[in-house]
Amino acid sequence: MRTVLAVDGGNSKTDVALVAEDGTVLATGRGGGFLPQSAGVSAAADVVEEAVRQALGPLARAIGTTPAAPYGDLLSAYLAGADLPREEEALREEFAARGFASDVVVGNDTFALLRAGASGPWGVAVVCGAGVNAVGVSPSGRVARFPALGKVSGDWGGGLGLAEEALWHAVRAEDGRGGPTALAALVTEHFGTATVEEVSLALHFGELEQSSLHGLTPRLFEVAAAGDPIARSLVERMAEEIVLLAEVCLRRLELLETPTEVVLGGGVLRARDPLLSELLDERFTARAPQAKLVVADLPPIAGAALNGLDRIGADEEAKARLRGHFGDLL
Repeated sequence: MRTVLAVDGGNSKTDVALVAEDGTVLATGRGGGFLPQSAGVSAAADVVEEAVRQALGPLARAIGTTPAAPYGDLLSAYLAGADLPREEEALREEFAARGFASDVVVGNDTFALLRAGASGPWGVAVVCGAGVNAVGVSPSGRVARFPALGKVSGDWGGGLGLAEEALWHAVRAEDGRGGPTALAALVTEHFGTATVEEVSLALHFGELEQSSLHGLTPRLFEVAAAGDPIARSLVERMAEEIVLLAEVCLRRLELLETPTEVVLGGGVLRARDPLLSELLDERFTARAPQAKLVVADLPPIAGAALNGLDRIGADEEAKARLRGHFGDLL
């Protein structure tokens, strides 16, 4: 029976699953963050290798020593940091050279989100986690995607982006350059400082990591729900960006008039904030009424495995078995 070695490489963790052709999950493992853009392709592949060893335990071999006996028939890897085709190809070559599997497929992690949430292999997925990104796949296999490199490629928002905006407005409220907002008190309470400026200086001098701002995001939504106009404006803009990403994918693929699943994922969207959800429903109804919104319940590793099962021609019973396995873990 053929096997798929599925990989979901995220910024904070890397999940792997060895899956049989009949959809049975044979082993799972977890490693550290997958960071090819900052740590390098080789170091990122090391993280996957370690996660595979963690999954298989004493059965793990030294990858690369016996390329004729790989772990799986197919490596189905969907990865953060594989934002451009050339990055996907560099990672594919690295995995192939190490002998992970007989066949290697590498894609951006938004493709795994799409497959995890959609009923089939096509549709649109929008992820709003630390950052934002989207991908669309038409029934014929055409793809619409974005570079997703941050502000330099036109992106706005995501959890970290929202937190940075909250801090920006809090600073200006405190020093008089901006209007009053409860975000100033949010920042000082969250970090336990007397002023917002202290937080800015701590970030500047490296006493606080930029990632520590993430904790502001859930509270930003609370402040917005309480009626703070500046906080609400940030949530409204986030809703606009999410809808715009999906709308552009649908338009490029000529699917605006076709009933199409739009899968929403990432921590910000999985939280199902009432205000954000209401804004999304309103805007999708107005601008993409044929879109069927789906918040992905299965983890992205399930999407990576389903994409692998699609590629090896597994039947629908196998895919249902795989979905059942990961659904039972929720």
